[in-house]
Formats: sequence, C-alpha cells, structure tokens
Amino acid sequence: MSSMNPGRTLPSPDEGSDPTRVASTAATPAMPNVSPPQPGSSGLFGAVRDALAIGRTRWVMLTLVFFATTLNYIDRAALGVMQPVLAKAMDWTSQDYANINFWFQVGYAIGFALQGRFIDKVGVRLAFALAVGLWSLAAGAHGLASSALGFMVCRFFLGLAEAANYPACVKTTRLWFPASERAMATGIFNAGTNVGAMITPIMLPFLMTVWGWEAAFFFMGALGLVWLAFWLKHYQNPEDHPGVSPAERAHITDVQEPEARAVPYSQILRMRGTWAFALAFAVTAPVFWFYLYWLPPFLNKQYDLGISVAKMGLPLIVIYLTADVGSIGGGALSSWLIQRGMRPVQARLSAMLVCALCISSVVLAAGASSLWLAVAAISIAVGAHQAWTANIWSMVMDYTPRECVSSVFGFGGMIGAIGGMFMTQIVGHVLTVTNDNYAVLFTLIPSMYFIALTWLYVMAPREVPGRTAQA
Repeated sequence: MSSMNPGRTLPSPDEGSDPTRVASTAATPAMPNVSPPQPGSSGLFGAVRDALAIGRTRWVMLTLVFFATTLNYIDRAALGVMQPVLAKAMDWTSQDYANINFWFQVGYAIGFALQGRFIDKVGVRLAFALAVGLWSLAAGAHGLASSALGFMVCRFFLGLAEAANYPACVKTTRLWFPASERAMATGIFNAGTNVGAMITPIMLPFLMTVWGWEAAFFFMGALGLVWLAFWLKHYQNPEDHPGVSPAERAHITDVQEPEARAVPYSQILRMRGTWAFALAFAVTAPVFWFYLYWLPPFLNKQYDLGISVAKMGLPLIVIYLTADVGSIGGGALSSWLIQRGMRPVQARLSAMLVCALCISSVVLAAGASSLWLAVAAISIAVGAHQAWTANIWSMVMDYTPRECVSSVFGFGGMIGAIGGMFMTQIVGHVLTVTNDNYAVLFTLIPSMYFIALTWLYVMAPREVPGRTAQA
C-alpha cells in the first residue's frame, strides 16, 4: 500500500523495480572507525551508545526541541496550577474556566493548520523562531489581564502561536533521525511536556508568593525569549549544519527518498495517511488536555490540596514523571520491535495496543479511597498516553514524505485541537451540572484509544516512502 490515497499522484518508490535501493547502497559514504548498531546485539543502552558514537549533532538538535516543548507546557500548565488563585481573584466559575481554555483551543486549532503549512514552506528554523517569539509575548501578556475576557484573548493568541511547537518538533525529528531512531527521539522531545508540567507546580507557588501571579506570567514569557536566542544560534538543517560528520549525515539519510518537491494542500487532503492520523488524533489528543487542565482542580476538589508544592505539587510531579518514563519507554518499545525486523508502522501499532490496555487504569481514579491510589491510577494512564503519542507521531513520520510532514501533522493537529475544544466544553458542562463528579469522564477515556487504534489499523498506510531495509 502506498502512503497516498488509492488515487495517489506522488510515485511510490516501492512499485516495480526499486532503483532507490541500488542508489542508496551506492551513494552511502563510508563510515570510517564507526560500527553501525547491530539490531538486538547490545540492548537499549548499547543502542544508545552506538547512536552517540555515530555522531552527536542530531541529539543537540533534539535537545533544543525538548526544551522548547518544556517551555511550551510550562505556559500551558500554568493556568491549571494557578486556577484556584485566579478564580478567587476574578470570581471565575467552572464555566468561565472552561471558556478560557476553549479559546486557547480555538487559537490552537487555527494555528496548527497555518503553522504546519508555514513550516513546510519557509523552513523549520525561521518559522519556529517566529512562533516562539510570539508565544513568549502572549504568555507575558497574561500578567496584564484582569478579567476572564482578558484571559480568553491572551489564551487565544498563546494557542495560535504555540500550535507551531509540535509540527516544528516533528519536522526536526523527521529531518534529523532515521526511522529506527524516530520513536525514541519523539519520546524524548515529547517528554518535555511532562517536565514542563512537573516544573510548573514547583516554580509557580514560589513566584506567586514572592512577586504575585502577574510576575509569574512575565517570567514565563522571558524564558521563551532566552530559548529563542539558543535556537537561532545553533539550529540548521542536516545538509547545512557545519557540525555534522560524514558518518552521521550518512546515518541520518540511510533511506533514499524521492526528490523533495512542493505538494499542494489539496493533494495532502487526499492522502489516506492524512485522515488516518487526523481522526485518530482527534479522538485521543483531547484526553491530555483534560489531564492538563482538570487534574489540578480534580485533586484539589477531592483531597483539598490547595496550590502548595507539598500538597498539590508532589502528586503532579509523580504523575508527570511517570509520563516522562512512558514517553521515552513507548518510543523505545517500537524502536526495539523495528530492530528485530518488524516493519515500522506495524511496530507502532503493536506498541499502541499495549498503551491502550494500560490506559484502562484511569477508571479507578474517581473512586480511589486515597490520594495516592488516585495518583497511581492516573500516573499509569498518563504515562501510557505519552507512550501512545510518541508512536502515533512517529507513524506519521514513517509514512509521510519529508516535504509535507509538517502540513500533514498540522492538519491532524488542527482536527485534534477541535476535538479538544469540544472536550473542554463537555467537561465544563458535565462538572457544572454534576457538582464536579469526575467518574463518568474517567470511565469514558479508555474507549477512545481502542476506537482510534481500530481506525489506524484499518486506514494507516504500511509503506515508508523511499523505504530501504531498516537497521
């Protein structure tokens, strides 16, 4: 099956005789003094050691997008942690809070489609720099807001700009990592979401106590501008980066792909893989928005935690630390399956089935008899969700041509953000009419993953454009 729809217009490199296989072998430069990783020969830590021996520049690029994702989620998670203080200061209801989050999702949905296409057209370096500059200004502007309406406006522009983060990170990973390393790399940069969510409840109580909530938003905006300076100084694409060795460049381009050319957006919308990802992501992505926005209010309501680091911070740290383990472990699982001969898309689907089973633990959270039983149930589910995310994003990279991967991801992200908009409103309504009863919400979450997995199994293309045998 091709990565395109049945009426595809881009050629499939696997049809007929495959000259790219010969070209790839002939064009690959020698790698003196570097032994390529042998599948299964030395385990996970040995694979990491071998990957670093080939070259380190791609891991520096991954570090940059990891920290961008961390800052991205500090800005997002801040509102959930600060909600008790802000709600008291401005007399917000649960519906006001839902509306503020809704307008973030509106901006995020619009931004995903626009930013993904913009990244493919002008390049990830410039597009990501502009986006981070804008979202840093939007984050700082929250400190000037004095009403629910003001926060809605700020959240809209924050969402519009922050939508660039994941298309840019996915594009960077697609450019810098071969298929056998992509899920691991995706898990690492996506772990920044959890690091950001862990740092936020530690950092914000201190900042609010010393300087007030307004200064906390100014500080978050300043952090983004610091990152921007590092990005502009260090990032280049692999073919332009002076620090990439011949061995590392050959490793990155271990698959000979068709020559990159512009792909019209109308053609992207006709690709089967676009809709495979978009609808599956729309079903599951809103779950993490639910965790991000509603976990602090849930824990505070159920167990009267307030916003102190000792009471609220520690449970959130445990939850998001587990999510970090899941994000990296989920990527490692499918990479391990690929190294043992499984085709990339099939490896992602197998790993995602394991994730969906683990997510079922969340149904126990609402009726847990103690705080830490609830935290344990939620931690497993959040960790499995992040493992799922690492694999669904890697799957998109596996079957999408590199010249349109940000556009495909941006469209799917837009559909996912629209799903998040409806999720936000549904959650706000359910909690308002049930006096903050979370049981129904936790019970419905696992079914969403099995629906998405079934859709992906039926619809996801199995072929990688320009594929050669994977190491």
